[in-house]
Amino acid sequence: MASYIKSRKHARSTTPQLTSAAAATLIAIAMPVGAQTNSLSEVKVEATADSYKPTTASSPKFTQPLVDTPQTITVIKKEVLIDQGATTLTEALRNTPGITFQMGENGNTSTGDAVFMRGFDTSGSIFVDGIRDLGTISRDVFNIEQIEVVKGPAGTDIGRGAPTGYINLSSKLPTAENFVAGTVSVGSGSQKRATADINRSLDETGTRAFRLNLLGQDGGIVDRDEVKNKRWGVAPSLAFGLGTPTRAYFSYLYMDQKNRPDGGLPTIGLDGYYLAQLARIGGNGPRVDTSNYYGYTSDHDDVRADMATARIEHDIAPGVTLRNITRWGRTKQDLVLTAPFSNGLITPNLANPAGWLVRLLPQGKLQENEILTNQTNVTADLTLGGLKHSLSAGAEFSREEQKSSTLAAQANATNSLPIVTNGVTQFQPYTSLYAPDINRAFVPVTPNGARVRAKTNTAALYAFDTIKLNDQWLINGGVRYEHYKTDYTSLAAPAANGSQAVTDLSGSDNLLTGKVGVVYKPASNGSIYAAYATSARPPGSDFALAGNTTAANGTVSTNVNNPSLDPQKAKTAEVGTKWDVLDNRLALTGALFKTTNENEQVQVDAFGTTEQYGKTRIQGLELSAVGQITPAWQIIAGVANVNTKILEGARTSTTQNGAQIRYSPKVTATLWTTYKLPMGLTLGGGARYVDTQARSTTNAASTSTTFFPEIPSYTVFDAMVGYEVNKNVSIQLNIYNLADKFYLARVNNAGNRLVIGTPRSALLTANFKF
Repeated sequence: MASYIKSRKHARSTTPQLTSAAAATLIAIAMPVGAQTNSLSEVKVEATADSYKPTTASSPKFTQPLVDTPQTITVIKKEVLIDQGATTLTEALRNTPGITFQMGENGNTSTGDAVFMRGFDTSGSIFVDGIRDLGTISRDVFNIEQIEVVKGPAGTDIGRGAPTGYINLSSKLPTAENFVAGTVSVGSGSQKRATADINRSLDETGTRAFRLNLLGQDGGIVDRDEVKNKRWGVAPSLAFGLGTPTRAYFSYLYMDQKNRPDGGLPTIGLDGYYLAQLARIGGNGPRVDTSNYYGYTSDHDDVRADMATARIEHDIAPGVTLRNITRWGRTKQDLVLTAPFSNGLITPNLANPAGWLVRLLPQGKLQENEILTNQTNVTADLTLGGLKHSLSAGAEFSREEQKSSTLAAQANATNSLPIVTNGVTQFQPYTSLYAPDINRAFVPVTPNGARVRAKTNTAALYAFDTIKLNDQWLINGGVRYEHYKTDYTSLAAPAANGSQAVTDLSGSDNLLTGKVGVVYKPASNGSIYAAYATSARPPGSDFALAGNTTAANGTVSTNVNNPSLDPQKAKTAEVGTKWDVLDNRLALTGALFKTTNENEQVQVDAFGTTEQYGKTRIQGLELSAVGQITPAWQIIAGVANVNTKILEGARTSTTQNGAQIRYSPKVTATLWTTYKLPMGLTLGGGARYVDTQARSTTNAASTSTTFFPEIPSYTVFDAMVGYEVNKNVSIQLNIYNLADKFYLARVNNAGNRLVIGTPRSALLTANFKF
């Protein structure tokens, strides 16, 4: 049988050469600057308005510019997204290393931003304007100014969250300008998309302004029959008091998605697939056609999101600002998805694959997430005891609620096949493995009566301070005290007599997290730092994960979201350096880090019961460059070399101890660069590399019968050419996956289904601004 994906398990690693070259470049550029005298002068920022280079994060909790912040933070500005033709959060996050994307086990994360960062699921640590954004949904970037990826424990910044960081999306707000901007795009897969960004000053003084962002998109997915993405959105906002001591912003976001989701492809035919019933022909079979669709035309992923925000700022005195933000948000999702189960085959004749059948797994969920939050923050620059302080302190209160109903497939004798297991007959739906019939007998997916309602109330106080000891030394620190209470009520599916078991669970605790960093500035445009930080994530408080792991009967008492378990805790130590070079146009960063995660929930028996004694370690190096090499040449690039290890795993699998963490490639790298030529022409291109990822969490040596132990590495190249027709209109063509590389973009935990990476495709866009 032909091998379609070559394993890199035994290939010579390029990691030393890759990281050494990047480090040498960083040192070579920074050393001449670092050799300057200790008399530091003020640095003038030379980067242009459309530069890729950011200077600050949007949150007032970061009291210093990025170059003086002792933490790894990647900021992806909207200019990068425009040049790349990126439309979703998932596409945008390809610009930072150390991140992968996966499917989940039951389809719930197949349709959303299933983000893994440095070895941990970060889906529940996605924020918009510093406020948690609930729901396993796909986020569009039409109303986003920049995306901030903060790596390492960040409990002091956000409270409960993933042990390896969080993602914050900063929304567009009205300004005193008058402009109309937008895009119109057509592309492969019948994609059609249009956006508009309209900003108007409402008075002659420029103190009041209105902004309206609009989105409309419809189309399919390249080489994926029947999969469709259709969404539209509107985001109006008003500003009062611009340029005055008191400013107020009021905004609303509405998003509507009506998609036909992709349940994925069977992994049969790929390197690493092995099924005992196929042992006589090598344990594998031919690969399926990448255009095969195993769902029904009635499969759907319907999402409605509403978000209303009020934000008020007041300058109390020079250098002292009080801010308050209140937000109500609600997301509703109605999902029905049918996935293939490539380990569930019926093979009447091994010599005739055309007659093989594959089992189908129809599934779904009805889920509603709601949040109400209020945050108050005060920042102050002042002198105490002869030392300059940059203070940020505040209080946060939030109420988060999730309601979900379990859906179950109604398989019977009219739409499924009878399968006898241990003398028990069950009906299971099947279709042809290599020629799935979209018009086959329909299997309804309907509510089975099981429901879950979860609620988390949080109150927190925090404070940050950066103390300037002198021109060379800064001390940065923060502390957060948070009280949370989580309640779960689950109603099981009705028994034969109509009764329904009710399970009530609750948990509350007080979390104290902190961080401290020491920054040494050998020059005004550079820093060397050491930092230490902690974070905590209480079980049951992460609704994004709760939606994916609640049992089909509504029971949460034994799974990882049992709120009575102890918080998962992480500690990170980091040393690094940051430099703004080339007249402050280009930012270079490098960091060594080590994170230890404790109290991790792990399975202790064959029934899914969990206990807390798991321990993992993540350590590595990350380098990045972003900004302008010359006024015409822009770049955003990064490389990460990460080693992960399970120190204490599950009792049921002692071979987990010492194994690599799942979905954690050792090396990831990303590069995107553009160059403006004369006559209005711009050329751009980039590459992404993701190393081999472990799928099975075992340190046992793989054999020829080990089932799909790893996800192969891949490299993808993209390109762009743009032409400025005049000062108001430009046209650009983006070509993705230039070499038409076949690769696995996402694989589920069991390794029996996948979503392919986008084949070679194109997007033609007209950009306008008046």
